Amino acid sequence: MKMKIMLELQNINYSVQENGAKKIILQDISLKIGDNQNVVITGQNGSGKSTLAKIIMGIIQPTSGKIIFNGEDITHLSITERAQKGVAFGFQQPVTFKGLKVKDLLKVILNDEFDCNECCTYLSQVGLCAKDYINRPLDNKLSGGELKRIEIATVLARQAKLNIFDEPEAGIDLWSFDNLVSIFKNQSATNLIISHQHKIIAIADTVVLLNNSKIDKIGTPDEIIKFIDETRKCDKLRGAK
Repeated sequence: MKMKIMLELQNINYSVQENGAKKIILQDISLKIGDNQNVVITGQNGSGKSTLAKIIMGIIQPTSGKIIFNGEDITHLSITERAQKGVAFGFQQPVTFKGLKVKDLLKVILNDEFDCNECCTYLSQVGLCAKDYINRPLDNKLSGGELKRIEIATVLARQAKLNIFDEPEAGIDLWSFDNLVSIFKNQSATNLIISHQHKIIAIADTVVLLNNSKIDKIGTPDEIIKFIDETRKCDKLRGAK
């Protein structure tokens, strides 16, 4: 059966001016992602992973190229417009909201149809008890791991067609990490995940390896992990540290 394409990136380029010179962040990124797939984007720090995620969400505009979502060109749509079409985003570093409580945020996500049981469902998926957290302020009194899990819960509550997670494992304890992997495996949505973690890479349908601003290789988890391991061995033989 032919895969239905949900998201297509066509020749995405992104560059900035740095010290008077052009710096290429992403170069000629073309990619097709199907419905209900787990796609992991991995690669070394500085390879452009987070930038690519932000371009898909509309936080950053590409220098050139097109983004097609369910057959529609969304390249120049705003973040809000993309969210309305079914794209959700989880930041690498969750933001805090002074004066806002967890229940207030979920109420916005659920369109004011506040249901404590439903909130409990989303919070429990990320290892939090609604009774303990629903009235907690979203401030710096929450740990980084707690904020991360609450943010993931809000992404899940959106019930979007495409969820983008930028290093969702950051700050997450071991128990919650295993729970997080289970969430990705059982979600009836497309998840685009930026991650270095083997456990997350292992559950992917497709893994995209970025290197030096370009796509180096696309394949299954086993193919990509083998490729990375062999590349590292070759680098060591050449004297690289």
